[in-house]
Amino acid sequence: MWASLLSLVALTPAANALLRFPCSQLVTQRFDPLVTPGIVSPHVHQIIGGMESQADLPGLSTCTTCKFKEDASNYWTAVLYFKHQNGSYIRVPQMANQFVGSPNGGMTVYYIQPSNNQKVTSFPKGFRMIVGDPMLRNKTNINPNSAAGKAISFRCWNANFGSDANYPHPGTGPLDTIELPNKACAGGIRSNIFFPSCWNGKDLDPADHASHMAYPTGDVPRDGLLFMGGGCPASHPIRVPSLFLEIAWDTRQFNNMWPASGQPFVLSQGDPTGIGQHADYVFGWKDDSLQRAMDKCTDMGGQPSSCRELTQVSDADMNKCTQQVRVDEVTEGRYLNALPGCNPVQNGPNPATMINECNALSTYIGQPAAPTQSTTVVTTSTSTAVTTTTTVVTQPTQPAGPLIPKYGQCGGNGWTGSTQCVAGSTCQKLNDWYSQCT
Repeated sequence: MWASLLSLVALTPAANALLRFPCSQLVTQRFDPLVTPGIVSPHVHQIIGGMESQADLPGLSTCTTCKFKEDASNYWTAVLYFKHQNGSYIRVPQMANQFVGSPNGGMTVYYIQPSNNQKVTSFPKGFRMIVGDPMLRNKTNINPNSAAGKAISFRCWNANFGSDANYPHPGTGPLDTIELPNKACAGGIRSNIFFPSCWNGKDLDPADHASHMAYPTGDVPRDGLLFMGGGCPASHPIRVPSLFLEIAWDTRQFNNMWPASGQPFVLSQGDPTGIGQHADYVFGWKDDSLQRAMDKCTDMGGQPSSCRELTQVSDADMNKCTQQVRVDEVTEGRYLNALPGCNPVQNGPNPATMINECNALSTYIGQPAAPTQSTTVVTTSTSTAVTTTTTVVTQPTQPAGPLIPKYGQCGGNGWTGSTQCVAGSTCQKLNDWYSQCT
């Protein structure tokens, strides 16, 4: 794909500037620093980027798995598993993408500027967003010709990263589908995930982690979102970089193990369709480094060496930056009887539902004890002149408050916010520390 992109850039005056760089694997575990911060998440994610998943990533991260030293952001997606015909599961490994060097798995990250030369503003400190719906199991309401409809897809590679010569770009042509490919892919499967690139200019991270962002307006060009200009809607007027992720899943080793019918892969939230593919982003670029890169690194090839505003990290240092698994469970390396967490396969077409009273591991190594509140009641006996004190431990009364949007927190030990979800969602307990509107 990359060689094809370079050749097209040379012939297309409307082609746009971009950064393209690898990030190796940081950790694979049931953590989600955006949706379920500080607790074990419902399903497994593979995470890349800065060492610490905190608010001040550049200040706290001791290293980054990404090619640019200034990028301590975190990026993560669900994990792909292979389901054996005997009912067991094994994690599908990730492999290095084309023309990125030798990272340990991970992803390829793009920051793309619009083809019509609009001013691009960097994401601000504290910015976070999510794209995709992990509960989705059918594409009935997805317009395949819209920006949102082309934003998330899978590429069924031919051998040696082979693509359709007429449609080399992500989200275009017969090799790219919204759902997981229904045939064995000789070269593996690539996830293509575009985040929205229009910001409302106000919210850094709303409760649903998504409503502050929108896709550009206008028709998607033949070559897909990679080359889309368009304008931002009035509700979301600020154009930010188009963030795009590629994940290369090495499914080749399973090609001789396909079942007689159907396809054998499932995302870690129990999604065998792939329509629930999703990704999360926590901004963590140091100081104004991303804005400088957007202003000055206008090379249309996107090679890391072409951006002299940023400092490159060697492949060896990227691969050394790893985080110790903190959830004491096996998620990869061998066949498992079930997907980690409580994630039975849900085929749809109705949206998936959370499993009530999940008995999966819900604590992590070093997790603080759940908070409690105490009320002290003092009673005095005048006849004996003796004061006795009784301490009654109570759970806080949780106010009704405003309605919580889908995927927002609605309960848990120590939670003092609203417990009421918007219409169409219900508050479901994931563990003692976290309940979520689903």
